[in-house]
Amino acid sequence: MTPVTERESWRALGAHAASVAPRHLREWFAVDPGRTRRYTLEAAGLFIDWSRHRIDDRALELLIALSADRDLPAWTERLFSGHPVNGTEQRAALHVALRAGAGDPGTAAGAAAARATRILDGVREFASGVREGRIGGSRGMAFTDVVNIGIGGSDLGPGMVITALQDRDEPGPRVRMVSNLDPVDLRDALRGLDPARTLVVVGSKSFTTLETLANARLARDWIGARLGPQAIARHFAAATGNAAAAREFGIAPERIFDVPEWAGGRYSLWSAIGLPAMIAIGPERFDRLLAGAHAMDRHFLESPAHRNLPVIVALLGIWCTNFLGATSHAVLPYDQRLRDLPAHLQQLEMESNGKSVDRDGQPVGCSTAPVVWGSAGTDGQHAYFQLLHQGTVLVPSDLIVMRETPPGDESAHRLLVANCLAQAQVLALGSDDDAQAHRRCLGNQPCSVIVGDRLDPETLGALVALYEHKVFVQAVVWGINPFDQWGVELGKTLARSMADRLGGPASGDDSPLLERLRGTRTPR
Repeated sequence: MTPVTERESWRALGAHAASVAPRHLREWFAVDPGRTRRYTLEAAGLFIDWSRHRIDDRALELLIALSADRDLPAWTERLFSGHPVNGTEQRAALHVALRAGAGDPGTAAGAAAARATRILDGVREFASGVREGRIGGSRGMAFTDVVNIGIGGSDLGPGMVITALQDRDEPGPRVRMVSNLDPVDLRDALRGLDPARTLVVVGSKSFTTLETLANARLARDWIGARLGPQAIARHFAAATGNAAAAREFGIAPERIFDVPEWAGGRYSLWSAIGLPAMIAIGPERFDRLLAGAHAMDRHFLESPAHRNLPVIVALLGIWCTNFLGATSHAVLPYDQRLRDLPAHLQQLEMESNGKSVDRDGQPVGCSTAPVVWGSAGTDGQHAYFQLLHQGTVLVPSDLIVMRETPPGDESAHRLLVANCLAQAQVLALGSDDDAQAHRRCLGNQPCSVIVGDRLDPETLGALVALYEHKVFVQAVVWGINPFDQWGVELGKTLARSMADRLGGPASGDDSPLLERLRGTRTPR
């Protein structure tokens, strides 16, 4: 595979970037006032304004040509058809099938969609039973609390959906998320809970994840010590691709829900891994989440590149990372309910595209995933926005805001939206105060503003799918595999070996650090 940096389309982009990079966004707007309308798109309930990027029509034309040169249409078709696009593991990546409905069982994607539908039917029935009190614990009492134990994609995605969509006034079990191997995390989650009314959900595709199993065993001990070993089967459920291991753990077969091998962790929110979210928001609203993602899938698959939201967002990222020199990207939701979205996108983008070799194992030759970070926008304004406005580094950003808010909060919401728009303007244009250098904001920070009508399940589903497809488009252009994570796997392997050394006898090969930490124990 020819490295992307050796393509003529890449060289043309480099030459064009050198010619336009010195221009300030104030100049872009002065010479092209029509960009505020021309550089917008709307699809699947989302509207995006990218006019505040340091980009022009020629750069967009060259970026789209680069994506075509890298066979993006063909790769997109492979993704949706069930081709093994995860080359190092010889797997498909059919997360799109999880939200496609039954489909045509005569195709690989259709068969995957049909399988996903059957699995989710069982998850819906179980979630409804827990919410309505028909499914309870060993003493016949309804569950009032659910503790989800997972990590990475088995925690970040479902937790983000719960934070964004759960109606705190609606009756139903409270859901607590546990991911950290530090026992404090589980201890805090279990504090104050009645074990007779607590359901523990274990989310692990392999059912071998070190952190998840360590916490799951502690939770099993907690249930067993208080209700007896026979109660464990009634107080646990699992979302996993390893049903045998879940049964061996003590979970009843009817409470084990399959996660297909082609549903990668950071793309598995839409599968049985979403069980805690389905319990929290209800099966009907979870289905609407799937529908919103499916609407974005269809838009991505069917729209031409110049009218394609995920393609445009991805190419803007490539322009900023590879041709303007940005090394990080901020995600700034102006909605408190989306405060967990940046953490979900950190895993999605950096675990997917944090690669230095291409699909053939050769050096990729250019920067790939930037560092993704962020928080709720108004909080950030009183923390790191100072760096964005007057610092020395280029930081492109996405500002996300909703047009509507729940009734009764109109004035506060108007102020929230005003802050979003004001920050976008200052990031792009800076200030005109040349008299006092200390007050001067240089601007010229690229940013997109993404708008939804309201934060409902459809909007959230479309938003997450937008970023999923952005990651895929960028991976195709860079020539990398976004669906494996061998760096993560190496860390897991070494941790098991290091745990044995920490618990074993001293050795002459021990470092001072290992000597210091051997025999780590809790205080008496």
